[in-house]
Amino acid sequence: MSSSFATRMDSVHRSFIREILKVTADPEVISFAGGLPNPGLFPMRELAEAAAQVIGQEGRATLQYSTTEGHAPLREWIAARYRERKGLDVAADDILVTTGSQQALDLMGKVLIDKGSRVLMEAPGYLGAIQAFSVFQPEFRTVPLEDDGPDLDVLARELKGGVKAFYAVTNFQNPSGLTYGPAKRRAVAELLAGTDTFFAEDDPYGELRFAGEHQPPVYALRPENSVLTGSFSKVCAPGFRIGWIVAKGPLRDALVRVKQASDLHTSTVTQRIVYRYLETNDLDAHIARIRECYGRQCRAMQEAAARHLPPEVRLTRAEGGMFLWATMPEGYSSMELFERAIRCKVAFVPGRPFYVDGSGDNTMRLNYTNSEPERIEEGMRRLGRCLEEYLAARRGACGACAATA
Repeated sequence: MSSSFATRMDSVHRSFIREILKVTADPEVISFAGGLPNPGLFPMRELAEAAAQVIGQEGRATLQYSTTEGHAPLREWIAARYRERKGLDVAADDILVTTGSQQALDLMGKVLIDKGSRVLMEAPGYLGAIQAFSVFQPEFRTVPLEDDGPDLDVLARELKGGVKAFYAVTNFQNPSGLTYGPAKRRAVAELLAGTDTFFAEDDPYGELRFAGEHQPPVYALRPENSVLTGSFSKVCAPGFRIGWIVAKGPLRDALVRVKQASDLHTSTVTQRIVYRYLETNDLDAHIARIRECYGRQCRAMQEAAARHLPPEVRLTRAEGGMFLWATMPEGYSSMELFERAIRCKVAFVPGRPFYVDGSGDNTMRLNYTNSEPERIEEGMRRLGRCLEEYLAARRGACGACAATA
């Protein structure tokens, strides 16, 4: 790193996933690597009509500077949906529109994290949050994820040790696909209630449930010192870069101030286009189509995995979202497997970058939303063949070592 750069740049690395996407540009590669929504589900005609109406009818206001907090009707729409669907006490003034939920993470980092602040992350954790928070040079701590949420013993111990912020994706987590169960949500809220820890609950996938029952956010149980983030990227289109933060009081005011310093405000044009789309179309019907499609794609991947992957490779079960998480036996490396997989024209994301402590070498993330079932079947067949060859080669190498010991 150049000595002329700020020292914080030493802890900021390129996104591993973005680098992998360069490798998967080859159309012959079947990629389960990107976290991409299915582009066939983008409401193209409806968004084109909304854009034409906004530019044609509101042109000058649409092209002008605007308020930092965001387009007022859009903020009221978001708040009303929280009140009606989640029963949350959320007003339009509690909503800050952001340039995607990634900016929400950056703003939270600016407001909450000093150099050396303890920040608690899930293990595995969302890579975008790890990258965003790393800029502010925290001391990362981790809590392992179980099938229904965090390990409560570890969480309690870490919170007692003093944690500035706890970041969590409670619905269909990226990268694992896991969801916090009702009991774990209550327990997390109770553990947080006795602390000064800020809780950042990221919920970009909550609308994408295709199995099981909807769960209330932890925010509903512990709103003080908490934020809840959301995004239109997964239910409308990611290219608009429209997300938001739910926050109250001094925390909300601080977030507004740092956003003013960051970009003045999120694009006026895209906010108004998204709001016009929401006004003139049935979002719930559109989300229902997404859920049906993603449920079908997820089942296709799970069924193909059962046919093609070695039995010692375990896969999570997802009730929604966009990802499954695969775990090989201890001692095996998904980074080594990745090199073989690319030669077999199939790609995934090795798991190690999702762990702030450098563990997770035997894990990998699989995305199913950007591949049709037939392509998923072929991709899992290729991955299964690579896994069989890799596991056999490693077992052989271990056996040779044992024989010469």
